[in-house]
Amino acid sequence: MTIRVTLDRVLLERRMSLTELSERVGVTLANLSILKTGKAKAIRFSTLEALCRELKCQPGDILVFETEGEEGQRRVAAE
Repeated sequence: MTIRVTLDRVLLERRMSLTELSERVGVTLANLSILKTGKAKAIRFSTLEALCRELKCQPGDILVFETEGEEGQRRVAAE
């Protein structure tokens, strides 16, 4: 089981760059990049709140829970 970050999809839908989001929420570009690539081990509620406020979305639009079967299906579909 895993939590997948879909920040890239939400940014694309909003036509916003990671740099622009970084400036708006006051989170470093490096930290947002770590989050976007799925390498983050945790996220503060205050950061998630700021992201949702700026992106006008819900936490579930940025974070998706997947079981192992869903992960494998997603990888196979991408190949």
